[in-house]
Amino acid sequence: MKRYFNLVSVILPIVVAGCSAATATANDSNVPTEETQNMFRKINDNLSVSPQISLDDVAAAKTEGVSLIINNRPDGEDPGAPQSADIEAAARDAGLKYIAIPITHSGFSGPQVDAMIAALAEGDKALAYCRSGTRSTLLWALAQAKQGMEPDEIARLAGNAGYDITPVRAMIDALAAGS
Repeated sequence: MKRYFNLVSVILPIVVAGCSAATATANDSNVPTEETQNMFRKINDNLSVSPQISLDDVAAAKTEGVSLIINNRPDGEDPGAPQSADIEAAARDAGLKYIAIPITHSGFSGPQVDAMIAALAEGDKALAYCRSGTRSTLLWALAQAKQGMEPDEIARLAGNAGYDITPVRAMIDALAAGS
């Protein structure tokens, strides 16, 4: 399995570099705008993924029933974007749980996959974000595979949200097979 994580270290920078960033904010009444609703892409009933969120998007997420925000973006990747401490403070102020599992351009690791499994284990409705939503989706996919979800189902759910798991498909197959 270790060789698959090393493979992602080579492929992921290409995937991340090719993804476009998007941002949106909620209006003053904290009702999600159409732009924000389109920004939060539903993977399943308990997880949506998103490009970088703003502080206002935390309130929009709460309005949509989110109780956990998962940050998969490392601090400093975009100095102009809200950093981990900013989003964490906004989440706590809104009464939401928050966890950071930053994924750098160097790829995924076993501990990051395990952290995602643990974050989702409590069944909270979660919103995971990164620059484009791709790393969040791929980390979710790896976590699901490690727990035995069928790779084709993982691909279907990710695809329905507009994400392609092809860059980590070999890892997903290996994890789902228990390798």
